[in-house]
Amino acid sequence: MKNKILPSILLFVFVISGCKSRMREEIKTSYDRPLPLGSYALRKIINPHEIPDFTIACLDLKDLRTSVANSLNYLQKPSSHKFFPCGQISHSQTEASLKTFAELLDSGLKGGRLNEAIRQKFDVYISVGCDDRGTVLFTGYYTPIFEASLKKDRRFLYPLYKTPDDLVKGQDGEILGQRLPDGRIRTYPDRTVIENSRMLKGKELVWLSDPFEAYIAHVQGSAKLRLPDGKLITIGYDANNGYEYRSVNQELVRDGRISGDKISLSTMIDYFKMHPEQVDMYVRRNPRFVFFRKEEGPPLGSLNEPVTAMRSIATDKSIFPRAALAFVTTTLPQASGGVVVKRLYSGFVLDQDTGGAIRAPGRCDVYMGEGDIAGKMAGQTYQEGRLYYLFLKSTSDSVSLLGLD
Repeated sequence: MKNKILPSILLFVFVISGCKSRMREEIKTSYDRPLPLGSYALRKIINPHEIPDFTIACLDLKDLRTSVANSLNYLQKPSSHKFFPCGQISHSQTEASLKTFAELLDSGLKGGRLNEAIRQKFDVYISVGCDDRGTVLFTGYYTPIFEASLKKDRRFLYPLYKTPDDLVKGQDGEILGQRLPDGRIRTYPDRTVIENSRMLKGKELVWLSDPFEAYIAHVQGSAKLRLPDGKLITIGYDANNGYEYRSVNQELVRDGRISGDKISLSTMIDYFKMHPEQVDMYVRRNPRFVFFRKEEGPPLGSLNEPVTAMRSIATDKSIFPRAALAFVTTTLPQASGGVVVKRLYSGFVLDQDTGGAIRAPGRCDVYMGEGDIAGKMAGQTYQEGRLYYLFLKSTSDSVSLLGLD
């Protein structure tokens, strides 16, 4: 998200369920409460009774080892060092933790034995959340699959664009603005100006058949596209125009178009199919505009590594350690026989992405995968829970286990 996936960049979700004593309009402000200056997003758990039981998660290890390998691959890149220390967490601490966890997975331990090994070898930290008590709002994002064309025609009228030549980035990829012909740099135009001026003509990457699908690609930060000949291609996030993300779903609720307890990606799609004349009005309330590039292979997160369904999360990378091993406990939609049902969920994840809408310690986005079912799951994800991070204990505290010390 992201900003490859943009989380993402993200967030169409939404069965409201948090901070029940407050009005819905106040809830998002609560979840997005910034981390106080000088504070850390993670707090080490001292009381062992407050550490979650990992046993159930240790029985379902599907794709976990692959996701760990993706994080380790990122941490082995020299460029990853410049983002550490992150709070009180160092690069070496994060890398060593992942290597030890990978060895535990390779050992064949599962269930209770793996839970015991993890508790002996790792310290557990909890996100302070939106309230300094660990409350985190979990939402979902995914990679949609849309019909598209490499050429404009009567059906495919809505373009996604490549990054323009006049967009200026900083050393760390931050957006500095638009370079003018005289060399000066100014704030890049917002979504409305970009679309009204047609200033990106000639930079079209692909064309979609539905204007709201084009916007979904902007929010999700990537998409798989099925061309007229049946070929599937992947497009991914490349850059944005430097504006903060503004949620269209919240605008619809605020205007009374869709009630807060029914807002979801699917209800938004249905609404705009019934009211196509309103698409421009609402999407232009979000000034953020995303530029894309063609990609090979699976969708990538902001670490430029593949994201894995139910194993990759997006967080605020200014306060959480990139690529780190984490653990979530919440309620998530899960696919069962083609039907999406909500269930209590606990599982290990890797912090491999970010998103325009994911800011502050009280927010976390879970990657649900590709396609329509993943979209339904993402669209129904809006639930409070807890977010933990695991780091290897110091040598003096660590208990020798399986000869891994």
